[in-house]
Amino acid sequence: MKIAMIGHKRIPSREGGIEVAVEEISTRLVQRGYSIDVYNRKSRKNNNINDKSRKKENKNKNKEDKYYKGIRIITIPTLNIKGIEAAVYSFLATIVAVFRKYACIHYHAEGPCAMLWIPHLFKIKTVATIHGLDWKRAKWGGFASKYIKFGEKVAAKYADEIIVLSRDIQKYFKEEYNRNTIYIPNGVNKPEKRKPEIIYKKYGLSKNSYILFLARIVPEKGLHYLIDAYKQLKTDKKLVIAGGGSHTDDYVNSIKNMIKDNNNIIMTGFVKGKELDELYTNCYIYCLPSDVEGMPISLLEAMSYGSNCLVSNIEENTQVIGKYAQTFKKSDKKDLKEKLNNMLQGKGLKDSKEIEKYILEKYRWENVIEELEKIYNKGKRW
Repeated sequence: MKIAMIGHKRIPSREGGIEVAVEEISTRLVQRGYSIDVYNRKSRKNNNINDKSRKKENKNKNKEDKYYKGIRIITIPTLNIKGIEAAVYSFLATIVAVFRKYACIHYHAEGPCAMLWIPHLFKIKTVATIHGLDWKRAKWGGFASKYIKFGEKVAAKYADEIIVLSRDIQKYFKEEYNRNTIYIPNGVNKPEKRKPEIIYKKYGLSKNSYILFLARIVPEKGLHYLIDAYKQLKTDKKLVIAGGGSHTDDYVNSIKNMIKDNNNIIMTGFVKGKELDELYTNCYIYCLPSDVEGMPISLLEAMSYGSNCLVSNIEENTQVIGKYAQTFKKSDKKDLKEKLNNMLQGKGLKDSKEIEKYILEKYRWENVIEELEKIYNKGKRW
């Protein structure tokens, strides 16, 4: 079965949860015998796929194609302009895809779904995964928000199947569009735990010596609440901010201004590989103070390392954590400060092994793939 993936930025990449999910899903589908084409956006910063296994595969493949873990990568040009980039990319990717005889075109995120009507017109099966209600995100302006909302409506009207990552979004689609959706949460891999070697050399961080925020630096992730709350605490634990921006230079600069006089707050920038493993393994608390989420893969990952987590009480977070993490009132800096203070005093901390066991048993990529296969094979048209 030949399937196209459209809507993410690029793989391999950890630029966001969508990119992680697309790679995890596509890799496993290839292992099960599917032919997967992934449509990457061309990027000025990260154009190349650095993978030894891909280089070996390419020897026997068409020189115009690039392969990564058996996945064919098709790079689509776009305009590197906030609010326009995704629209241009998804249009061009869709035009290319409709002529490649796919059994299914799988769209990811609401904005790219604006082009889903085109393969529908050609009677090509379409699946849409709604990773979150993206029009709510603070980084988008008026036009971009309206365009994303339009993509949501197109998906609701034309997609053969819609996948959602939270029960709250499932309820939303039923109430807003009377559209039934399929709930399939993301998965997580068993982690590689590491001693604090890289992070000790670079930042002076040791086991349990810091609070970790690891996510994109965008307004809806609520980092500004965490910084305000942290500044009011009396603690020798540092605050580590790991991640990069996403069309949010003004917000990133405002964060830098908030922390410029505090030596206990460290911004690492984007992290991956062993350094990422070390940050998760050795944090005392992982904090995700989001106002808006889809299904936060970073939270799944933090819990898979056995980290004690403190998250905002939005449904997308609480459905993940069960009884194995703590919450505070969304956007409430006072409550966030109080909950952080309690945890720093050792109150209400969970057993790391129980956290890890719970998350790894409940959220498995293998379960995701089994559900996807049912969707792809439903009402075959080929």
